[in-house]
Amino acid sequence: MARFKQKNDKGTPGLNMGSMSDIIFMLLFFFMVITTMRESELFVKITPPKGTEVTKLEKKSLVSYINIGVPQDSYTAKYGTEPRIQLNDQIADIEDIRQFVELEKNARSEEDSKLLTFAIKADGKVKMGMISDIKQELRNSSALKIFYNASKDVKK
Repeated sequence: MARFKQKNDKGTPGLNMGSMSDIIFMLLFFFMVITTMRESELFVKITPPKGTEVTKLEKKSLVSYINIGVPQDSYTAKYGTEPRIQLNDQIADIEDIRQFVELEKNARSEEDSKLLTFAIKADGKVKMGMISDIKQELRNSSALKIFYNASKDVKK
């Protein structure tokens, strides 16, 4: 009769990779859901002015941005070197602000359109006359909630 020897070499068992693909796809799906895409491409350079009385916005979803500044280096051939106004994804003139306000109000529900705030993100070197003209045009189109974007001035 033959004798059977029992192996004592247990060693470490192999790692089960069966659920690894499930974990990877769950992480991929998670990051796809929580990531927000940039709403608009910035055509103008903006270095916000410093402010001392800076408050944070509560509901950013109810804010429409008006960007004012010198065009980026890649757009200077098309738009020049003078400060320009950017509304969403297009360069516009002051006369286009009224239509922009109407489109933004119509894109939201009636309750949200009453709470809509227009944020002016202007470069620190833009002349105040241009900002005043934009503010006057916003007033004429019944957009009375205006927010000025600034960075907090850190005093040492």
